[in-house]
Amino acid sequence: MASLKDLRNRITSVKATQKITKAMQMVAAAKLRRAQMAAEAGRPFAEKMAAVLGNLAGNLVGGAGAPRLLTGTGSDQTHLLVVCTGDRGLCGAFNSSIVRMALREHAQKLMAEGKTVKFMTVGKKGFDLLRRQYRDQIVESMDIRGNRPVDYAFASEIAEKIVARYDAGEFDVATLFYSEFRSVISQIPTAQRLIPAELPANSGQETAKGGGTAALEFEPSEEAILQTLLPQNLAVQVYRALLENAASEQGARMSAMDSATRNAGEMIKKQTLVYNRTRQAMITKELIEIISGAEAL
Repeated sequence: MASLKDLRNRITSVKATQKITKAMQMVAAAKLRRAQMAAEAGRPFAEKMAAVLGNLAGNLVGGAGAPRLLTGTGSDQTHLLVVCTGDRGLCGAFNSSIVRMALREHAQKLMAEGKTVKFMTVGKKGFDLLRRQYRDQIVESMDIRGNRPVDYAFASEIAEKIVARYDAGEFDVATLFYSEFRSVISQIPTAQRLIPAELPANSGQETAKGGGTAALEFEPSEEAILQTLLPQNLAVQVYRALLENAASEQGARMSAMDSATRNAGEMIKKQTLVYNRTRQAMITKELIEIISGAEAL
């Protein structure tokens, strides 16, 4: 049985941990508000960008003049998996769920089919989880850093590296993995194909106000516009993924720290009860010894 001093030290330690988890919960809640607003503001732009590309590329898919970022290389032998996670832990299953999706639902199936799989990690936690088994397949790793703001310049840097490796013939298909923010308790691991670009189902059509299909003319040609817009769309989609990840990470951390704070409170109650019972037992034992000694005299 633990001594009273050990029990007091244990209770003090748990109380100190509870203060830390409570503070982290409050910080995550403050950061979540800004991150959620940024993620929600970025969604319409990314969706409209994809719709514009769909209208431009509808008549070019399969054509001789279509850009390689749109049509692909004609092969799917080598896959690049871009895994976006956070740089810090203490956020529940946020990081592990993204890596698990990339591995179980994509990498392992592709390797079983004889495909070549390469990884590009964005975020320290993704690299740490992948390097145990797939260190040789990680071609590049980028840290977000906790004090670095999520900005479009960083997303453009990632997109440029992806395009450079694609132009060098290092892979045929690129897929982006991130966590889509739904609520504080719901973050959905998501996979999005970047190369060849995924287009909306209504590609090549624009609805007019009367309900019909509008005839669109582009100047310069669709090919010239797509040569510029496709790399920008890649950066936009990566930027959206980073914003969604930032909001999802803070939501997951807020939920995890709330659970940790409540668990610490329950542990304090249990340890306090054990402390009081142990103290009462020791007092009773001392009283019995005193009474027994007095009767012996």
